Amino acid sequence: MRILGLEGTAWAASAALFDVDQNHVQIESDAYLPSDGGIDPQEAASHMADALPAVIDAILDHAADTASPDSTYDIDAIAFSRGPGLGPCLRIVGTAARTLAARLDVPLVGVNHMVAHLEIGRHQSGFDSPICLNASGANAHVLGFHNGKYRILGETMDTGVGNSLDKFARHVGWSHPGGPKVEQAAKEGEYYDLPYVVKGMDFSFAGIVTAAQDAVDDGVPVQNVCTGLQETIFGMLTEVAERALSLTGSDELVLGGGVGQNDRLREMLQEMCEQRGASFYAPEPRFLRDNAGMIAVLGAKMYAAGDTISIDDSEVIPTYRPDEVPVSWRSEESVAQSQSSVLSGSVQGAEATVTYQNDRVTKRRNKKTYRHPELDERLRNERTASEARITSEARRSGIPTPPVLAINLDETILEFLYVGTEDLQAVPTENNIHTVGKQLAVLHNTGIVHGDPTTRNIRVDSEQVYFIDFGLGYYTDHIEDFAMDLHIFDQSITGTVDDPVPLRESLLSGYQSADVTLNTSSVIDRLHEIEGRGRYQ
Repeated sequence: MRILGLEGTAWAASAALFDVDQNHVQIESDAYLPSDGGIDPQEAASHMADALPAVIDAILDHAADTASPDSTYDIDAIAFSRGPGLGPCLRIVGTAARTLAARLDVPLVGVNHMVAHLEIGRHQSGFDSPICLNASGANAHVLGFHNGKYRILGETMDTGVGNSLDKFARHVGWSHPGGPKVEQAAKEGEYYDLPYVVKGMDFSFAGIVTAAQDAVDDGVPVQNVCTGLQETIFGMLTEVAERALSLTGSDELVLGGGVGQNDRLREMLQEMCEQRGASFYAPEPRFLRDNAGMIAVLGAKMYAAGDTISIDDSEVIPTYRPDEVPVSWRSEESVAQSQSSVLSGSVQGAEATVTYQNDRVTKRRNKKTYRHPELDERLRNERTASEARITSEARRSGIPTPPVLAINLDETILEFLYVGTEDLQAVPTENNIHTVGKQLAVLHNTGIVHGDPTTRNIRVDSEQVYFIDFGLGYYTDHIEDFAMDLHIFDQSITGTVDDPVPLRESLLSGYQSADVTLNTSSVIDRLHEIEGRGRYQ
């Protein structure tokens, strides 16, 4: 079987031929490089129109040279990037794909560009059901396969990671693409502290970039700011990837996206995985940047599963989210692994080692060697102090939490009383979720956000639901922050349970049933607004 793939979501006009039997991918690409500023959609589309015919011709020549004797091209299907991406570029590639499919009289396969970034890593690594970190120009996602789709466990709340680096580079006068220039300058710099924004498994880059731009304007050496920018942004991505591994119990991680070509990011992810005994895989650079090879590889899997589309139904989808794709080519295994919730001995969490002995829980925030030492020390100290303070404050406000028995800031150690008999992840009943919603409303009413309310950070027994792990908690009176808490919990449900819809309804009904002065309806309205934004829809 041989599949011809076409890619053209933004800047790369690319064609590829994937020979399944030989497991060989031939790629031809012509990249658009703007002379000034970032990518202009019309300029990119003009480049796509000019460059795509040549790369297609080159791949067709290769197909003809390697075809079987009784066939001109020996091509079984045409796969193309259907989205997400720039509409003008996608429409040109879509037209080319339809024309080729009609000319060769073969089926058409519409591929989600972001899922292709994930699948090329899974294909080459041989992993069964990994967590995937997609770090590309316009996007940043952490995904896992569950219930027939790739579920978004975390994502950027504003701009993509590559676009963030490009924005900073433009500010200091560097040409596109900015990421490699930031990477080179960072090798000569010293660490400069910048804001670090992780909310559960979501993250935000806009404030970091603004702070970095201001620092350069204030005279901080640009190479120092670049070092801080990389250490901060990539530290956030690595932490969120580790949180996803911890939530699901997976021990496999693959990297996708053009920013994955950065040596420092790959180094951080590799070191994190080694620390927790997980396996890590990053494809070779030609498969990390936008390319038609990954489109052809996923196209072959979809074609083998009978997942083709007619020309009439092949419209492009510029906002095509990875969690909208029915995954027809995989079995029903889930990234969410069964994990013991009766805790004993020592357990490695996302950011700490937790030891259970009798009725005591000792939580030690170990050094994360993948992070810059200054950043790591700051985060461990801040989170240890904040967790002790907010856990106690929440308890005084009526939220069931484990009593804090001892704190050692020098060693970043906390000791708690053991609570609950199992994690909520083991018993996600509608009644338990309703209680979680009600308690979140009470928590928010006191001006506290949990920051990471997942099914692994809530303990239950026959009488009570307990909130634990307030390391990302903070004080606020902003409706947006309260809504994000609900969104984070909703993501953890969607990514780990079989039927999340009734549980989500229980969460919101519980939230609205709480006897609080907080306008819970306004918070839920904001939640729906968050879910309807460009990055979430």
